[in-house]
Amino acid sequence: MPENRSVLAQITETSERPASFTLANGLQVVVIPDHRTPIVTQMIWYKVGSADDTPGKSGLAHFFEHLMFKGAAKHPPREFSRTVLRVGGDENAFTSMDYTSYFQRVPREQLAKMMELEADRMTGLILKDENVISERDVVLEEFNRSVANNPDRRFTEQIRAALYLNHPYGRPNLGWRQEIEKLDREDALAFYKRFYAPNNAILIIAGDVDPKEIRPMVEKNFGDIPAQPAIPAKRMRPQEPTPAAPRTVTLSDPRVEQPTWRRYYLVPSASTAAAGESIALDVLAQVMGGGTNSYLYRVLVIDKQLAISTGASYQGTSLDPSQFMISATPKPGVHFAEIEDAIDKVIADLAQNLARAEDLERDKTKLIAQAIYAQDDQVMLAILYGRGLTTGLSVEDIRSWPDRISAVTAEQVRKAAQQWLDKKRSVTGYLIKDSAPKREEKRS
Repeated sequence: MPENRSVLAQITETSERPASFTLANGLQVVVIPDHRTPIVTQMIWYKVGSADDTPGKSGLAHFFEHLMFKGAAKHPPREFSRTVLRVGGDENAFTSMDYTSYFQRVPREQLAKMMELEADRMTGLILKDENVISERDVVLEEFNRSVANNPDRRFTEQIRAALYLNHPYGRPNLGWRQEIEKLDREDALAFYKRFYAPNNAILIIAGDVDPKEIRPMVEKNFGDIPAQPAIPAKRMRPQEPTPAAPRTVTLSDPRVEQPTWRRYYLVPSASTAAAGESIALDVLAQVMGGGTNSYLYRVLVIDKQLAISTGASYQGTSLDPSQFMISATPKPGVHFAEIEDAIDKVIADLAQNLARAEDLERDKTKLIAQAIYAQDDQVMLAILYGRGLTTGLSVEDIRSWPDRISAVTAEQVRKAAQQWLDKKRSVTGYLIKDSAPKREEKRS
């Protein structure tokens, strides 16, 4: 998903309204009818992510996501995946800061079987020491491949760690390596018992289904699973103090081929913002950095010819305060100071003056069009409802997004830039090539 596309922007305004209900054990269910093809997507979302990792055990949520494929009480290892493959379906799972999700896309007649398999591993997972250790090695290899050997990923990791002084969003999603290495079976089981329960989950069914037929199927498979009463109704996490000073991060790496400038601002999410704030940040990101007509692109790439590329994005779907990101790739020979000065002037202009009416309308139209186009992707619709619902939004919040975008004014965009793009709230990062010569080994 491109970074400059708001997550909520992809919710269709023309799809059939989802049906929703909640079982006695607290399992929330959302059904999104889509009758164009005889396919159904099942997604179960647990309201636990890497920001909920036990202190000192970072990476536990992601590690446990891997372990959920190791077999359960009624179905041995690999049966779930083999069943999905045998019927011509596909499956996947992913962990974010706020949630963990597992999904299957299969022919509609296979939905009941998918529910049976998913319900079995909600509380019936069987973990053996040998499986846990071998999977930990898999996660460590993933860390080596995607973080340790990826300068850009390490760069983002360091910026986030500097942005969040107190909140666990400052921890990497995969975890810190020295803590991943120590994760064991006892850690995994304790995490499982603490967070995996129907009253901490949302089941989303999207596809060629009748909502009236779904409830009996869900009741049969999930209805007898007991709730976990120790799970609080609202997640409580350490929060950020009011930012007092801008911060900078410089990461040098010999593998860097192209220097990168990046700045993150601490801003409210859709769940924590006052009325109208989050939606204005969505539009601000599009006006500032959403494509070749954006203000950053016009100034830095076209007019001043300082940069190869520019961008801006806002991550609204977050349980706690989130990030507004600006980036630029300098042209060879252009110094970061020139890039930074030009970007600061664009920000100052947007904070002091109203965006041009034609720019505002064009960019709002783009965002709304993205919402309409999303109806073509059944899986994406399920993902986007899941992301919104697990981070404190309602079905109506998600569906009303296009109408709220349409109502955003130039003054709201100006105020968002003025209030939230304050350097005190930011971390500015510089990714550079480490050209220091390697020391020769001395041999006796």
